[in-house]
Amino acid sequence: MSRVAEGVSPLELADYQKAVRLVLRHPLVTAGYPDRTALATVRRWADQLRTDLMEVLGHRLVTTADTARLQRTQDGLDATRPALTRAGRPFDRRRYAYLVLTLAALGRHGAQVALGELADAVAADAVRIDGLGLDTGRKPDRDAFVDAVAWLTERGALTLADGSATAWAGDPERAEALYDIDREILLAVHHPTRVLQHLTSVTALLDSGSALGMSAGRAAQRRDQARRARRLVLENPVAYYADADTELLGQLRAPALAEDLERLTGLRVERRAEGVALIDTSGRLSDLRFPGGGTVAQAALLLAARISAAVQRTGRHALESLPAPTAAERLAARARRIDAALPSRGLVAQIAELAGQTEGLTYAAPGDEKQEPAETRYPFVTDSWLRGRLREITAEYGAGFAADLRGDPDRLLGQALDLLAAMSLIARVDGGALALPLIARYRGVTARVRTRTAAQPPSQTALFADDAAIDTTEDPTP
Repeated sequence: MSRVAEGVSPLELADYQKAVRLVLRHPLVTAGYPDRTALATVRRWADQLRTDLMEVLGHRLVTTADTARLQRTQDGLDATRPALTRAGRPFDRRRYAYLVLTLAALGRHGAQVALGELADAVAADAVRIDGLGLDTGRKPDRDAFVDAVAWLTERGALTLADGSATAWAGDPERAEALYDIDREILLAVHHPTRVLQHLTSVTALLDSGSALGMSAGRAAQRRDQARRARRLVLENPVAYYADADTELLGQLRAPALAEDLERLTGLRVERRAEGVALIDTSGRLSDLRFPGGGTVAQAALLLAARISAAVQRTGRHALESLPAPTAAERLAARARRIDAALPSRGLVAQIAELAGQTEGLTYAAPGDEKQEPAETRYPFVTDSWLRGRLREITAEYGAGFAADLRGDPDRLLGQALDLLAAMSLIARVDGGALALPLIARYRGVTARVRTRTAAQPPSQTALFADDAAIDTTEDPTP
């Protein structure tokens, strides 16, 4: 029997699980973020949350009078939870750089700061970074800087006392904004557990059992693997058995995993032949919904249906199968791309040599030195095949797609494939994509365009609105 939530009565279990989902969805909770009731909810269950989140997942919950901060144990590099701009678009590298420099600059100010003064401080630091800079005379730079400030404002680290950031971004000569600084929230936002200047690779930000202070004993290793397995299921659309090493595979198959996660989150664990998934049909925990509304999501859904149908074909129409990159290979490739942007590869190499890493920098994740599982092959669809299917989709349903994406099919295809990859439905490889087992869920997808009637206002005539008629059928054994 699971020992999760031992101190919670059956009548209060649903409320406790709501608090768990809240803090997992929002690792930083303040008096106003994500809403005004969230902090009270977390603080009510703080002691039980600290116990369960550490025992089940290896996460630390740190609470203060005005904040609750979940310090996650990271096993991989995750690109699916980006910071978002005021318009809801993911931050680019410039915005991330401005956000970090803004945090640094705020540490040198008192209780308040004017937006123009803060911009000048960030600009003074940015100019020393090759390829960055911040020219307050350029509207794109001002917009990117204000997006970083708005991200901090949403979380309460900054509070607008007077003026308007939007007006300043439009014309800094005529407008200004004044902010109050909350240092407690600033500390919660940026509280690194490592000295960043000493890192030789982005993979050094990832955690292992030793990073949590665990001993090297066999019992501790099993506990670490069990936590890692639960994190894998919790934080990914599906945990494929083919990606797991021998010890992790055993933990993924263990009955205790489902029991612990279901009691902790209130969601259902589903096991299939190829893997295990935590099913969140209501969106209470997921940060990325699929299927969903909007042109990209609906194009991705219809594309998934066509890929799934192609996978079912046999004979001379059967798709070629190729091996998928392992989890370690995907991590290594992503780490190489990130590490290539380090400001001085020579400095990193010197640090590595001083640290005794004479064999050069490595990109292996914690635990990846274990024996790799046998090669698994998946159906392969080419880029040209995907472009052809998207043309068919656009021809049939394009009248309801957003005009900018309908007119730029390459961008629409790229975004649709990125979404499918984020949902573990495909794996993108050179020249195309591999169809992963979960995509079989969408083999029976059908869609129809809603037509305008006299009773419908124009806003309801777009294809694939949130209430669009999309019928999906799931095969019970994908």
